Amino acid sequence: MTTTRTPTASKTRAPRGSARAALIAAAHATVRKQGYAATSVDEICAVAGVTKGAFFHHFESKEALGVAAAEGWTERARPMFELAPHNRLGDPLDRLLGHIDFRLAMLDGPTEDYTCFVGTMVQEAYATSDRIRAACEASINAYCEALAPDIQAAMDLYGVPDDITAIGLAQHVQSVLQGAFVLAKTTNDPAIARGTVTHLKRYVRMLFGRD
Repeated sequence: MTTTRTPTASKTRAPRGSARAALIAAAHATVRKQGYAATSVDEICAVAGVTKGAFFHHFESKEALGVAAAEGWTERARPMFELAPHNRLGDPLDRLLGHIDFRLAMLDGPTEDYTCFVGTMVQEAYATSDRIRAACEASINAYCEALAPDIQAAMDLYGVPDDITAIGLAQHVQSVLQGAFVLAKTTNDPAIARGTVTHLKRYVRMLFGRD
């Protein structure tokens, strides 16, 4: 969801008081790059630049870090989406299409730079950790709930078929994005993801009669 580059292992310890945040950031970077199961506590500590003792001071387990990192992912993404220029547009449909363009512009570079941390983690952990599954569900729902008001406003202004709901369309946007990330991983190339999100934009334009 962001374009932050994946950090490399630090040779110095994180400043006092920042270890928890550094561990969460390291989890975001390593899990996006290689998956949840393949990422060890030792590796997270190395990337964060903290000791294993510091890890267990803040988190009782790798699972506990996963839950905290899912919560942190929502907070990390929130200001990026809220402060994007398209949010200043007056027309709610323009804001929705602007949001899709914003997501489209992010699809560039290595896959770990634009794929979703919670989407990556839940694919692996949904059946083995209900705590992680629930934390990822909450993060994804938060994204959809933030998008739904503009969708509802566009529906009120332009009209759509009766069986469409704002939250349902927001979930569709999220599912297309998550699917686009998976396709990009199969080719190790964001081009296929950009094509998929471009189709999403076409669908939204047609749905609201914006040909």
